[in-house]
Amino acid sequence: MEDLVIHVLKEYGFLLYPFITAWTFVEGETVVIVTGVLASEGRFNISVELLALSALTGSFFGDQLYYYIGRKYGTPLLTRWPKLTTRVDWAFQAVNRSPVLFILSFRWIYGVRNFAPFIVGIAGVPRVKYLVLNFIAATIWAHCFAWGGYLIGRKLEEWLGESKWFVLGGFIVLMIAFGVFGALRGKAKTPAATVAPEAPPTE
Repeated sequence: MEDLVIHVLKEYGFLLYPFITAWTFVEGETVVIVTGVLASEGRFNISVELLALSALTGSFFGDQLYYYIGRKYGTPLLTRWPKLTTRVDWAFQAVNRSPVLFILSFRWIYGVRNFAPFIVGIAGVPRVKYLVLNFIAATIWAHCFAWGGYLIGRKLEEWLGESKWFVLGGFIVLMIAFGVFGALRGKAKTPAATVAPEAPPTE
């Protein structure tokens, strides 16, 4: 990821922020953290605030799109992910119990974040309510990871110098390995179950 961001910076510097926006539209926080760490080095002209704004934009509009797909196509969409039935059922319970808390927090919940906007749309959370809460959540998320990456980079530079990338890379690999392990474990344990019924949209 570091090499990819550096390549974009060196060859297409003016495209860095659109690149971050496009990446966070479909992906998570790794690219934001790495770019924040690069910003801390001072080698490149990276604005942490513009980084956060780009991540906010991509994450916000991506989750808005997934929400509307959930509203339009409903429960049948979830049949494409039968192995996630347990987590999907949990997400339905969580959004029905406290939609505000779920929308504000799902970006931070491992194993749920990728399909949570679909669930919110299927559950019938009103459009305006979701738009406002999604914007607040995306703003907090983007600034936490942009500035978090920057501060992590500063501290690791003080402690480890250039070796910081080995530590950061090891941490990212560990996260990926944990994710793969969790997915395989869930595949082995997930029983056949029914997806929560579709809730009618409300305004």
